[in-house]
Amino acid sequence: MLCTRLTNARILTMDPRHPVAHDLGIWHGRIVGLDDTVTGLPAREVVDLQGATVLPGFIDSHVHLAWAGLKAGSPSVAPCENADDVLAVVDEATSRKAPGSWVDLGGYDQRALGRHLTAAELDRVGRGRKVFLMHDSGHACVVNSAVLDLLPAEVPHEDGVLVESAMSAVRRLRLPYSQEELADAIEHAGRVCLAEGVTACAEAGVGGGLLGHSPVELGAYQLLRDRGRLPLRVQLMAAADTLRPRDAHHADGIPRALDLGLRTGFGDDWLSVGALKVYTDGGMMARTAALTSPYEGTSHTGQLQDDPGRLTELIVDGHLAGWQLAVHAIGDRAADLALDALERAQRLRSRPDARHRIEHAGLIRPDQLPRFARLGVSAVVQPAFLHSFGDDYAAVMGPERAPWMYRGRGFLDHGVPLVGSSDRPVTDGAPLRAVQFMVERASSSGRPIGPDEAVTVDEALYAYTVAGAAACRWDDSAGSLAPGKRADLVVLGDDPRRVDTSRIADIEVVTTFVDGRDTKEGRKL
Repeated sequence: MLCTRLTNARILTMDPRHPVAHDLGIWHGRIVGLDDTVTGLPAREVVDLQGATVLPGFIDSHVHLAWAGLKAGSPSVAPCENADDVLAVVDEATSRKAPGSWVDLGGYDQRALGRHLTAAELDRVGRGRKVFLMHDSGHACVVNSAVLDLLPAEVPHEDGVLVESAMSAVRRLRLPYSQEELADAIEHAGRVCLAEGVTACAEAGVGGGLLGHSPVELGAYQLLRDRGRLPLRVQLMAAADTLRPRDAHHADGIPRALDLGLRTGFGDDWLSVGALKVYTDGGMMARTAALTSPYEGTSHTGQLQDDPGRLTELIVDGHLAGWQLAVHAIGDRAADLALDALERAQRLRSRPDARHRIEHAGLIRPDQLPRFARLGVSAVVQPAFLHSFGDDYAAVMGPERAPWMYRGRGFLDHGVPLVGSSDRPVTDGAPLRAVQFMVERASSSGRPIGPDEAVTVDEALYAYTVAGAAACRWDDSAGSLAPGKRADLVVLGDDPRRVDTSRIADIEVVTTFVDGRDTKEGRKL
């Protein structure tokens, strides 16, 4: 007897052997059959989906759940329309805090202001508290003099604006978040993911100083897992700065490792260790993505996170130690470094199924596309960036480079796996919004952004299902609806392939199932 049979549905399986089905059988959290193989079998529960569309649960292959949850619980200065309005929000937030305390705010974006705020401006409303204003990109912050006075003199800043590693110096001034705080934030963000049809995600870097701010961040996920509060499946990327030199046996060939030698693959179906996250540059919003030619109208080319030689050594050591690598590279100069390092690593020790990934791949020149393909590297892109920020990004890249941003067709035509993700909470994390952009290639203002990079609806859905599962090494258990795979699926109010493209983002997510559980109803299937 089946636990449950879903019937009267349009099931898009993403499995070419059985692409569309109307019935699906579930037994103890796994799919046991489709259509005629299950239609006549008895079931404890039969769920009539009344013609709804069913897809494999979306996989968001690059998120920041802790940051998303913490941001949702903090005062926000968004939208940043003028400096006085921003300072008024800061003034209100500091008035509610005790003298000497930290005041965290999110939603900061200098672009609409035409400049950054300064430490002196924050001092006027800081009331002596330590003000930390987080940039929406996650790659910069603005602080007041109460914070600057505590920083070592060698930490670089411009009138209270700190970027990249300098921001980590601010983090080190304060006690890390507790595991309970992080657990609550992660659970909140995870439930938002579920509501958008996401059943599994990859947390892009735990244990580092940039975002989660806790050396024991992984423990917060285990806490949720132990308490049955982890809303969806999570794969954790370890931040590369958590690796330490180790005197392992020379035959192991492991120059650096986490304690106990943990690496990609450790864990279970709900919580596991994924790739090693390596930052090579910053971001376009903060103008710190590393480019080969300057940002339009400037002499500035962004920055690498560290000395190129040290970054290369870190990537190579991670490969030699057996890790899958997720290399953050937004600018084309950073992508050159990443590709060079991965090529060197594969020469030293060939690992054909390493499934290394380049995170973001925000600006990729035409000559770099064949290198991605030759090295077997996936491109893990965030299409919603160009929907939200495309007008600005196109302006700072200029007309020649704008079509190279967050590519779609270019990767696919070269045989490069195209993987969808959100980088939440930087912008809208809804997969259906991203699918619509991948097909339309238009910003929120309607401006075309590299229209030749458009993909089909099927290709965009593939990026958020099958390709996401492969990038996270889940392809044996997720990404498609086939017998033996997890009963993780999303029920939609309409078929993304049949509605007008402009309506894809507005399709209702009726409910999401994880491990045979209807997460909206709390019903066990």
